[in-house]
Amino acid sequence: MAAESHLFNRELSWLEFNQRVLDEACDPSIPLLERLRFLAITASNLDEFTMVRVGSLQMLATASESRTDSNGMTIGEQLQAIGQRMSFLTSEQYRLYLSELEPALCQSGIRRVRLEELDERQKEHVQTLFREEIFPVLTPLAIAVTVDSHKAPQPNGNRSLGILGDPDKNSANEASAVADDESQTVTDSPTFLSSAKTPTFPNLTNQSISLCVRLAPSTGTTGPRFAIVPFGRHRQRFMTLPSESGFSFILLEDVVRLFISQLFPGEQIEECVPFRITRNADVELQEDQAFDLLREMQELVNARRQSVCVRLEVDHHGSSVVREFLQSALHVSSEWIFAVPGPLGLVSFFRLSDAQGFDALRYEIWSPKRVPQIDPAESLFTTISRGDLLLYHPYESFDPIVRLIEEAADDPEVLAIKQILYRTSSNSPIVAALKRAAQSGKHVTVVVELKARFDELRNIEWARDLERAEVQVIYGVKRLKTHAKICLIVRREPQGIQRYVHFGTGNYNEMTARVYSDASLLTCNENLGADATAFFNAITGYSQPQQFRQIEMAPIGLRDKLLEMIESETERKKHGQKALIMAKLNSLVDGQMIEALYAASQAGVKIRLNVRGICCLRPGVPGLSENIRVTGVIDRFLEHSRILYFYHGGDERLFISSADWMPRNLDRRVELLVPVEDPACRAKLLSILKIHFQDNVKARKLLPDGRYEAVKTNSSADTIRSQERLYQRAVNAVDESERAALTMFEPHRGPRADE
Repeated sequence: MAAESHLFNRELSWLEFNQRVLDEACDPSIPLLERLRFLAITASNLDEFTMVRVGSLQMLATASESRTDSNGMTIGEQLQAIGQRMSFLTSEQYRLYLSELEPALCQSGIRRVRLEELDERQKEHVQTLFREEIFPVLTPLAIAVTVDSHKAPQPNGNRSLGILGDPDKNSANEASAVADDESQTVTDSPTFLSSAKTPTFPNLTNQSISLCVRLAPSTGTTGPRFAIVPFGRHRQRFMTLPSESGFSFILLEDVVRLFISQLFPGEQIEECVPFRITRNADVELQEDQAFDLLREMQELVNARRQSVCVRLEVDHHGSSVVREFLQSALHVSSEWIFAVPGPLGLVSFFRLSDAQGFDALRYEIWSPKRVPQIDPAESLFTTISRGDLLLYHPYESFDPIVRLIEEAADDPEVLAIKQILYRTSSNSPIVAALKRAAQSGKHVTVVVELKARFDELRNIEWARDLERAEVQVIYGVKRLKTHAKICLIVRREPQGIQRYVHFGTGNYNEMTARVYSDASLLTCNENLGADATAFFNAITGYSQPQQFRQIEMAPIGLRDKLLEMIESETERKKHGQKALIMAKLNSLVDGQMIEALYAASQAGVKIRLNVRGICCLRPGVPGLSENIRVTGVIDRFLEHSRILYFYHGGDERLFISSADWMPRNLDRRVELLVPVEDPACRAKLLSILKIHFQDNVKARKLLPDGRYEAVKTNSSADTIRSQERLYQRAVNAVDESERAALTMFEPHRGPRADE
């Protein structure tokens, strides 16, 4: 990063975040299967980054866009820097897996068996598997390639991003020697057609494993022939093998390679190479021209399945002939070919990390705890009416939010439910409750965001399912993504109409709520209820948003409110008053917000930022940001909550929000900023925020040059792992409430006691 730049490049900052996730996988103090899970997370992250961010930049490069990023890097410079960093990350992933994790897994009883390691019983087993379950399903596809013997091929396999680190160095060197020899001796290789005239190539599934089979020339031809054996994404990849103890498995691609001749009877097979493609997912919907949004979204998903190849991963044993064929057929540049020395698609090892019977290799279970203020025998409406409730998941259970919606569905006094669904679980009890509410005659309105990337098909199905149940469904807001987390329940009570509201920082997904760190506010505050009503009226109708009493909404007033709060701290400091800003975010990218923080720092405002992922702000730069400290935490739960604090002259302001500080959140999404006013909730939220900043175990500090280092503490300081401390607090709260209950005796009363 250039020393004179005020901002880090967004993409490189994200890659540094993924490096911190990989650092967790490298940590020997973490249980083995959890390390494997972290490794799979890095692979999943890198897949999505490649599909979205690299795909977008490659499209801009193809269109000869001349724009630069916020610190002056051209698109070409960004792609080059990203490619180099991704190459290093991929190298580190495979070094870790092959040299550390896989040997340790084998010692612990989880063993990947190579073809040459199969015993006779295992060979018979895989032969039966292939004959009965695999062979009937696979469809080999021959590839037609025009051969021009007058034009010599241009080998470029050696310019691909080769990944080093295979522990079996001898075999790796031998494979390299074979590849080099082949590239020199094959003089009649086909000249692959240009992008205007492509080989007939199958429409391969994004991110699935396939095999490229090189066949010997047929009679009358001189060049090799090729076929593709696609597996598809839903094939079981880990094939269980009989073994005396533990869990032994073989990869699907290895089984198919063992019996590949049965797919091509009578042919001489010269090579069989696994490969995997990543397609561009940055395919945009032209909403202004979308008459039927559901149909248009389905077409968008289909377009994504057939979009251009952004990255090609290929087994490093593959020859340059195969690599060049795939490169030409897929039209991927050599800079985005990754030759890897181990199993392709490390993301699939998520499934292996869930292997049964190896609990000693996992974290100790931290079950979400009940909230002592919530009596399971009492209606949640009664509980909330006594005062606001602040919940912090997954330390505290998400069940009360699910229960609130289920109670609302079955309560005859509830008149209406209005809710936003951005991402939900596959068998959502919340969706089931909303359907039940509508079928019982309640007025139910649900905003289903069809444009939630990679969840479009699931949300389309939910939308149709809800519509069949007579729910009024809104497909988001045109030209914006509806990302706010809110549920409004309107209930008839003796004193009149009462509104109950849930505001959150996370999605209505009871599954991810067990692994994502998020805040929930349950309230029947009159002002917040009125604001919730105005909010839904604004996004479901054509009405202009009215002035809210307490909340702020993007893309209208949320940015201005944040800038106002930052500038207020700046002015107070200039006048000699105490000033402090603390913010917990997922990402900090927005230039205007960063410049406001720089100005506050230059005025002397102390700024403490806890940013999980991308941070384009450069902290600790003299004269610019010396009063800004940025840390981030990667641990067993995904940090996802957004919590904001401003000292405000002693009248402290606390907020939860669905929005990160990114241009897309502040300008192109429907988001909410919600004040926390209840004294008990404020105290709880502030203590949570402070614990995050006290972490000296899992926290990493962002340095002015963009690197991260462990937070340094003196030897006498207590070790504080924020997630462990928050979980222990939830445990202690339950224990204290149970001890308090033991001091109160409640007799069983007879049936006539009240007469």
